[in-house]
Amino acid sequence: MKLTIVGMAGSFAAPSSPASCYLVQADDAAGRTWSLVLDLGNGSLGALQQVVDPFAVDAVAISHMHPDHFADLCGYYVFLKYHPERGSEVDGSRTAVPLYGPAEAERRLADSYGLPDGETMTGQFDFRTWTPGSAAQVGPFTIEPVAVEHPIPAYGVRVTGPSTLVPGTSATLAYTGDTDVCDGVYALAESADVLLAEAAFVEGRDEACGIHLTGRRAGQVATKAGAARLLLTHVPAWNDPAVSVAEAQAVYDGPVEVVEQGRSYLL
Repeated sequence: MKLTIVGMAGSFAAPSSPASCYLVQADDAAGRTWSLVLDLGNGSLGALQQVVDPFAVDAVAISHMHPDHFADLCGYYVFLKYHPERGSEVDGSRTAVPLYGPAEAERRLADSYGLPDGETMTGQFDFRTWTPGSAAQVGPFTIEPVAVEHPIPAYGVRVTGPSTLVPGTSATLAYTGDTDVCDGVYALAESADVLLAEAAFVEGRDEACGIHLTGRRAGQVATKAGAARLLLTHVPAWNDPAVSVAEAQAVYDGPVEVVEQGRSYLL
């Protein structure tokens, strides 16, 4: 299983990176490569095209409906519908891309794009609502949503698939989306091979509760949950990544780093 960081900037696109977007890929037993996109925040569709054909994406999973996690679905809709050779307007046989997300995703997307009342993007996206405790299967991936704490309905996502590092076994990626410390994020991270955790806040500066993790809080989650590796993401452009890493290292003994846009990590 391979994780590619398409975008990692927190809350808005940064000079060096789009907002949140992550590509998870793995081969099935027959050798077919499956591609799952986690979030598609503002600025990420362009970067995504550098690493995968958008028509080859097998599913999209959206953690919550804040623009830095879903805004480029509007551009993806245009791509899937109006591409002059492969778009749904010229190829009626093309199936809609499965899109997992909160219950309001279909309506919010239509409103964001300004579609006429009653019109939706169902010709391009097959909307599937997250149900905590109910897993979805996408090729070799098992996808499990876990409700987490944020000002709007939000979910972390556990993705389990074939391990690249230890062939013949499975590996689990736990992606927090946006959350503060809560029971859900501990359950999400339990024994994960990689915890991909947001760290938008800084200890002593950002005191608002119920919104984001700090590097320290992410480290505490990784320690308590027994995650083998901690990757910090969703770091705003005004933050110093070294501060987030130092906060995490103070409470977590495993490997920790802030992810880099364009880099891939093997599980």
